[in-house]
Amino acid sequence: MSRIAKHPMIVPEGVTVEVNGQNIKVTGKLGNMSLRAHDDVSVTASEEDGKKLVMFKPRTNSIQAKKLYPTMKRLTESMAEGVTNGYKKVLELHGVGYRAQAQGQGIKLALGFSHDVIYNPPEGIKLEVENQTKITVSGIDKQKVGQVAAEIKRYRPPEPYKGKGVRYEGEYILRKEGKKK
Repeated sequence: MSRIAKHPMIVPEGVTVEVNGQNIKVTGKLGNMSLRAHDDVSVTASEEDGKKLVMFKPRTNSIQAKKLYPTMKRLTESMAEGVTNGYKKVLELHGVGYRAQAQGQGIKLALGFSHDVIYNPPEGIKLEVENQTKITVSGIDKQKVGQVAAEIKRYRPPEPYKGKGVRYEGEYILRKEGKKK
């Protein structure tokens, strides 16, 4: 059994969490997010010693309920972190002629294809091009930020021989040795 959700979630300052049945709404300075908790998980909000707490417990003794209640706690904690500080991922372009350019809300990528790739992000995600080889994906939804970064990386994943492609900042690419004569 998981130990993650045995302790209550302490709501950070500047964040309000509203629990209405299975619906959880988290509001902070960057925006608001909502989540519907699974029916096998009971969610209760309380206040103790001046701290706002949110408790998650399994409704039944089933294996699925025991797996889901820590997941619901982590998702709620991620929402609280997102509306407070937000999330961001940085992508780097490596390769001759590989560059990014801001174009309205989206970006235009030159990745060695015969055409430029134009990517428009979903609502709530902001793309910034710091220089021609660095893209910052930011937003309040952790899942959306990671998904957008993965979609951009999927256009040209890094190859193992020269390391050319789109990679996360600080990502190590295991290099292979080329052909020998």
